[in-house]
Amino acid sequence: MNLDLMRRIDEQFLETPFYGSRQMRLHLRHQGIVIGRGRVRRLMRRMGLMAIYQKPRTSQPHPGHKIYPYLLRGLAIKRPDQVWCADITYVPMRRGFLYLVAVMDWHSRAVLSWRLSNTLDADFCVAALEEAMNRYGVPEIFNTDQGSQFTSLEFTRALKDAGVAISMDGKGRWMDNVFIERLWRSLKWECVYLRELETGSQARQALGDWFRFYNEQRPHTAFDGRRPMDVYRDGHSASKAA
Repeated sequence: MNLDLMRRIDEQFLETPFYGSRQMRLHLRHQGIVIGRGRVRRLMRRMGLMAIYQKPRTSQPHPGHKIYPYLLRGLAIKRPDQVWCADITYVPMRRGFLYLVAVMDWHSRAVLSWRLSNTLDADFCVAALEEAMNRYGVPEIFNTDQGSQFTSLEFTRALKDAGVAISMDGKGRWMDNVFIERLWRSLKWECVYLRELETGSQARQALGDWFRFYNEQRPHTAFDGRRPMDVYRDGHSASKAA
């Protein structure tokens, strides 16, 4: 029952990220689900959802980790690999849930790598970062939120060793990483909520299929219908020609 409630809460939170436990409880009651506010609050906390931040708080800050300044304010992003970003989201399963991290090229919106995990340790984020850099090279700037996975020594060291400038969103400013927030919305409505994922391997297959579709087939309105990976490749071709 809790998993069904979490799925319903997650679906609604995508539509109304400003809902706290009180509004979410009223929403569920309008659907005929009688539930106490305390239970809603516990489930939202378990999922990492907190309305005051207007985004899933799947990344929690660590008081002992260094926070880096936000480098993208006023920056014109005109080419691939100028800025990459990463974020974590919650993926509901039939019997539990997993966490998903993705690395995205800011210019083209192409997803360069992704990883699933059943914990919020930094390891799966570092693995996604290293895969992206091994396949596509090194970005000039890497932007994340202030979550402990991204401020960890392992993650920041991988960026520093590669000579990448580290950028982090202002505290509570979900709009600083808005493009990957939009990716999560599309992923959940077009993939996750259309099927009942039962196992980790099934989730990996479904997400892998969707990310390939998103990169190589799905038209992107921001690029007049061009596909993200086409924009990424064309940007590289233009840079070489110049």
